[in-house]
Amino acid sequence: MSIEQLLREKTTQAVKEIFEVEFPSDKIIINETRKEFDGELTVVVFPVVKAAKKKPEEVGNAIGEYLKTHIESIQDFNVIKGFLNLSFSDEFWIQQFSEITQKENYGFQPDNGKTVVLEYCGPNTNKPLHLGHIRNMVLGYSVANLLKATGHKVHKVNILNDRGIAICKSMMAWQKFGEGKTPDSTHTKGDHFVGSYYVQYNQALEKEYQEWQQTTIAQTEFNKWLNSNTAEKLKEDGKDDAALQKYFFKYFSNNYFNEFSELGKETKEMLQKWEAGDTDVRTLWEQMNGWVYDGFNQTYKRLGIDFEDEYKESEYYEAGKVMVEEGLKEDIFYQKDDGSIWSNLEEHKLDRKLLLRKDGTSVYLTQDLAVAQARYDKYKMDISIYTVGDEQNYHFKALKAVLSQLGKVYADGVYHLSYGMIDLPGGAKMKSREGTVVDADDLIEEVVDKAKTATLESGKIDDFSTEQAQELFEMLGVGAIRFFILSIDPKKRMTFDPAQSVELQGFTGPYIQYGYARIQSILRKYGKTPSTSINVHKLEAEEKDLIIQVSNFEKVVQEAAQHYEPSIVAQYVYNLAKTYNKFYAEYPILNNEDEGLNDFRTLLSKNVGEVLQKGLGLLGIQTPERM
Repeated sequence: MSIEQLLREKTTQAVKEIFEVEFPSDKIIINETRKEFDGELTVVVFPVVKAAKKKPEEVGNAIGEYLKTHIESIQDFNVIKGFLNLSFSDEFWIQQFSEITQKENYGFQPDNGKTVVLEYCGPNTNKPLHLGHIRNMVLGYSVANLLKATGHKVHKVNILNDRGIAICKSMMAWQKFGEGKTPDSTHTKGDHFVGSYYVQYNQALEKEYQEWQQTTIAQTEFNKWLNSNTAEKLKEDGKDDAALQKYFFKYFSNNYFNEFSELGKETKEMLQKWEAGDTDVRTLWEQMNGWVYDGFNQTYKRLGIDFEDEYKESEYYEAGKVMVEEGLKEDIFYQKDDGSIWSNLEEHKLDRKLLLRKDGTSVYLTQDLAVAQARYDKYKMDISIYTVGDEQNYHFKALKAVLSQLGKVYADGVYHLSYGMIDLPGGAKMKSREGTVVDADDLIEEVVDKAKTATLESGKIDDFSTEQAQELFEMLGVGAIRFFILSIDPKKRMTFDPAQSVELQGFTGPYIQYGYARIQSILRKYGKTPSTSINVHKLEAEEKDLIIQVSNFEKVVQEAAQHYEPSIVAQYVYNLAKTYNKFYAEYPILNNEDEGLNDFRTLLSKNVGEVLQKGLGLLGIQTPERM
């Protein structure tokens, strides 16, 4: 029985015996004692106060006396308002630590019988991965690790948006401007190569649009719009003709593409040929997507990202149509006069959702229905987690609701792991090959380079070979990115600061990695395995703090997994590393006259290192043996 369970049980007994009140043990709240107060664990007595009909201090003192009498390891207590702070004996914490050292795979739970399919990344195959994808990937990967650590069987999967008009734009541009070039012939990473043609397409389309704006047809469309309510309101606001034209042509661009653009016409014809299975178009599509996948895989490898399975939109959009048509036959969905098929989600407190357009083409949700079914057929998952930005909150509410309408047993398990946007400081921009977003590869390269600079300035790796040094720089740079992103609540919009992320001091990944490497250096100097037979009877304050923090690891992992919140682990490993560095600075580890003390402090260091390594591992961060 854990100490928290024992405290809840004994507190319940105390309330019953002292105040003659039945109070359920699961309502007893146990927290770590705040640093400004004496004690290690705190019983929150406010919930009991109302039932006992006594003042908080009176309730706290009565329960404190009871617990001190009935739990031998409680040494003292104090009451601050409604908080009963308990101090435990050194012998108790030494015993706690001794038990931890005997546990195999400490902090992690056995199989709980639950299966999770966790989707993350989800790129389009017409351009490279960007900064938003990095947040997506490190978040999804870490949550998968947390769920595995708490006993879930986790299948990590990716969805590739590999079809549609955007993909055809890259293909059309390569046909027009590529001159037969390839990633190999230009020495360009595949996804960047294809992305460059997507940029060229948009540039060509913009040039065409600018020229069209000077035509009589464009002026006719503008004159029609001048009679609209929007135009009248803008006139009332004092907009002149030039401002009105600027406004109109900005928002008419989609209409232009669909109704007037020659480039758009060619691209839509290409998409129609793709839909019809045209051999030449399909061959080009497979070739260019293959280039992109090669590029993606290089980025995945550098970030330490992997997937068990990948699903392609092109392989499921037809199956999604079939599911919708079957739902229509069963009167689950309804059809409008124009032939489009819809779902009424008002009972789910949503609106009406389009599932198939009037021309029979699918929407994203249609494809997701088929993918969800395919995953259930294969994995029989209890939980389906979708790691996608918060701009898609409505989409996943609708997906869950439509699956529920279809009677799918896995509908209740759908969970949207939503996260906010990610920016650079002060709106700063890094070079971006696509021209609109921060390129993932460029960001990784910049942060690894900053990690190299910071490490070389420290002057601590002079004896490293070139290969060892580069491996360290990569480990620190990628770890810095992961930690900085994961240290922040995913629901919050965040600013990623490349320079701050690699600092060797403060709330950073490299700081914790350095703490781990320092411990490994101590273990190498000690030269033997420290005995788990502990021969000390008194603890220094920092030793007790370290034991308490190590003993909390299991609870931290469970809390982080329950809330899908890696930042809980990030804060924990930082605090543990910080406490250990303070301990290291104030107390000798290996040079004590008492060999039993040397052995204990080395054992304590070893276990702190193991927990740091496990905690960072849950975040997907590697730990260097030397720094």
